[in-house]
Amino acid sequence: MKAGQYFALISGIFFLLLGIMGLIPGLVEYGDATSSASEAYGMAYGYIAGFIPTNGIHAFIRISVGLLGIAASISLDSSRIYSRLVAVSYGLFAVLGLIPYTNTFFGTVPIFGSDILLHGLSAAIAFYYGFVASPGLLELSNKNPRQTTQETL
Repeated sequence: MKAGQYFALISGIFFLLLGIMGLIPGLVEYGDATSSASEAYGMAYGYIAGFIPTNGIHAFIRISVGLLGIAASISLDSSRIYSRLVAVSYGLFAVLGLIPYTNTFFGTVPIFGSDILLHGLSAAIAFYYGFVASPGLLELSNKNPRQTTQETL
């Protein structure tokens, strides 16, 4: 496995676990059920471990991103595509989380607070593996170069 594939696998497992944690009531601290925030973000709005904002929709998005990451770790090409998608989308979410009118993703998903840091770090690391880090030709080759020259002789 290459470093980009490890990133896809590790981030996939992380987001899958974070999404599952967002669906377990014992791990989510819920606010006042009558608050306007509860109505704005839909079902199960709360904070994972007390500091990562989530709701039901956000949990399913994280589970989906996690499963995609695990599936993408199978090959280098798919892990690079996954990294690029995470870099662009999570970078956008980090910027939207900073803007007061869009930090709820138009009233559906809470992307403010510590989620900005989570999205920003994820986007930065994914940017490196998706756009900057490129494997050398020898790393891409499945065969040892010495074996191929000996086989042709």
